[in-house]
Amino acid sequence: MPVTTAVPTVDWRAEALEEIAATRRFFDRTTSVFEEADSGFRATPETMTVASQVAHAAQVIDWFREGSFHDCWDLDFAGQTAVTDAVSSLTAARRWLGEAWERLRADVAELPEAKLYETMADNPIVPGRPRLHAVKAAVDHCGHHRGALAVYARLLGKVPPMPYGED
Repeated sequence: MPVTTAVPTVDWRAEALEEIAATRRFFDRTTSVFEEADSGFRATPETMTVASQVAHAAQVIDWFREGSFHDCWDLDFAGQTAVTDAVSSLTAARRWLGEAWERLRADVAELPEAKLYETMADNPIVPGRPRLHAVKAAVDHCGHHRGALAVYARLLGKVPPMPYGED
């Protein structure tokens, strides 16, 4: 008698929502060593400050969400940089980041399934990808900045906690 194996169905929406929650926890845990007084620290004169790095992470979450889910790709990178460079408060940057994660979570949770899986409108950033790719891109980008901020913490003499620790 032949053995049949059921192929599990993957719930990509649930996977994406868990990835958003996990990445948010990892970022928050790593950067928890920073205090408001660290807002203006930068590794070198030409690098972003702690506050502007966190603001930049928030901005790019919103940028991928707006582009991928709402077909609004803002390619004014100089203007975007000016906005995040002007953020001088870590508290304000953290608030923006939390709100950006929530907007991404809400769109993934609420958009019709067919829209999540459809190919994005033509764009120069991630052409030909499904809209849900915004989550993967935002997660990858936040991982990059989480790592940079871990280095900043060490430069300040702080030890960032292991991001994958217990909740």
